[in-house]
Amino acid sequence: MDHLAITEDFYTIQGEGFTTGAPSYFVRLKDCNLTCGATMNMTKEVKSAGEGNTDPGSFQGDLHKEGKATWTCDTLPVWIFGHKKPFDYLINKWNEGGYIKDIASGIIHVIWTGGEPTLPRNQKSIVAFDERFREYCDASEIFYGPYYEIETNGTCVIEEPLNNILEQINCSAKLANSGMSEKQRIVPEAIDSIMNHPNYTFKFVISTEDDMKEVVDTYIEPFNIPLHRVCIMPGLDDKNDFHERTLFSMEMAKKYRVRGLTRLHVSAWDKTTGV
Repeated sequence: MDHLAITEDFYTIQGEGFTTGAPSYFVRLKDCNLTCGATMNMTKEVKSAGEGNTDPGSFQGDLHKEGKATWTCDTLPVWIFGHKKPFDYLINKWNEGGYIKDIASGIIHVIWTGGEPTLPRNQKSIVAFDERFREYCDASEIFYGPYYEIETNGTCVIEEPLNNILEQINCSAKLANSGMSEKQRIVPEAIDSIMNHPNYTFKFVISTEDDMKEVVDTYIEPFNIPLHRVCIMPGLDDKNDFHERTLFSMEMAKKYRVRGLTRLHVSAWDKTTGV
């Protein structure tokens, strides 16, 4: 493994989750095993990661418009594309941007996201990249101690090689409001692998109090997830209703004693990807 299947990468501020506000470098990897809010006819080329600029397949239906979901994955139009990027692509960009030392020391977090970065082939590529990055730091006499976060939907078991290099696992577990079936979105073995990590968090997109009750009934209670490891945020694609939806999230957090958050990047840039 000598490449990453990257769809986009950029320096920004983390806009959601437990590390909201942290300077971060996002690396979005190609492909996902869920298509929240939509149904798609994925081509064979799209299903295989990192084959260059590929045909994105075709949308079969909008589950949001059909009333089968209350939100649609905002990164879906991005992660279906991918480019094989050699490991030094990122290292060179970090050097050119002046980020390399701050990334190597953990001041700037590296956020592995997608798509689904814990697909087996993505897990292998992240681990192999980290080996190359460590070699670079050693050769350049740069302190090596990156802060790797991973954003996962919680449906793939995180294997030990990847688990060992992650500082934080952010599980964006999906609810029925995603339009995905329970079998698709709840995989006990995967959730167990996440909770075996010393620093894991769960975050949920909620639109109604029924969603919050579902969080409790299908995740918190069955898996004994500590409340201090749970955060909620509203589904937001743009600035419309931003304050009202944020207030709703805060009220639900107060009532259910979890961490209430919003999506700061939507407030700041009125965009959900690339910022």
